[in-house]
Amino acid sequence: MLVLGDSILWGQGLKTERKAWYLVKLWLEKNTGRKVIERIEAHSGAVIERASATDSLTSDNREVNLALPTLHDELDNALKQYDDPTQVNLILLSGCGNDVGLLNLLNADNRTEVDKMTQSKCGKPVENLLQRVLTSFPNAYVVVTGYYPFFSESTRNDFIVRALAKKFFRTQRDSAPRISNKQVFELLKINSRQWYESSNSRLSEAVSNINVAAGDSRSRAIFVKIDFPTDYSFAAPKTRLWELDRSPFRMLLLVLSFGRVLLPSNDQMRSERIATCSEIYKPQANETSEQKNKRKANKLLCRYAALGHPNTKGAVLYAEAITSVLKSTSRAAASTAP
Repeated sequence: MLVLGDSILWGQGLKTERKAWYLVKLWLEKNTGRKVIERIEAHSGAVIERASATDSLTSDNREVNLALPTLHDELDNALKQYDDPTQVNLILLSGCGNDVGLLNLLNADNRTEVDKMTQSKCGKPVENLLQRVLTSFPNAYVVVTGYYPFFSESTRNDFIVRALAKKFFRTQRDSAPRISNKQVFELLKINSRQWYESSNSRLSEAVSNINVAAGDSRSRAIFVKIDFPTDYSFAAPKTRLWELDRSPFRMLLLVLSFGRVLLPSNDQMRSERIATCSEIYKPQANETSEQKNKRKANKLLCRYAALGHPNTKGAVLYAEAITSVLKSTSRAAASTAP
């Protein structure tokens, strides 16, 4: 089993034994009676194409949200490790979210802009990648996972979430009129829903197109839509995503500091990630004010990279969606076998 992709299939913020790909591995071993040898190339922040990367930074810590290596690089790296690519049976793949860019998505002016960005990054680029993957691994099924809406009508609309939205997602454009916190929150919900619908549509279409182009009756590329009720979104009652640590102790510090102390994310890997973020984005000699501000902004995004990613329950949701389609695929293969 080979895992290619971004933070979704890497399992941002999760310990190894809680990641979706690991749960799929356990399911396969239990149901096939065979040992699964996995290779993980996915990492946080990965883009499909280098044109989407804004810098050349890399890290051995895959929790750090950096664009490089790209998914094409991941594929190249994997091919170097296999003496016989025909021995790979299953590939899990997620990608195009970082090419679009979370901040771009959430700050888009309207649904049409979200759809346009998604079409550009989740259409042809995904098809080109899938073409390479299917050709490189002629015996493997490739499961492409979908995304989910970050915010929804069920997202808690309190001062903490509003402050987070303003800090990370609100674009202050000189040419645009300033909008209220309420309007920001509404825009986040609308754009999140449009992203969910558009990305599902584009990825499903890309998978369908590549199967037709391949002319393989097995239809080895498979799209998996993630069913995601509004209650599963960020800061919602039954959230399946990492959010802020709202423990009594943390909330007390927040109040006593008059909001100056930031709440940390509640993921399992925050300490390790924060340490690496501090090293990567440490002050540089002779940096300009602009460079300093950019470095500090990137460091903040790095520290909170797990926010809005599937938590332990979210990983189970992804794993169950993947194993469900694998069951159907195995039954279909069995019914057509001679």
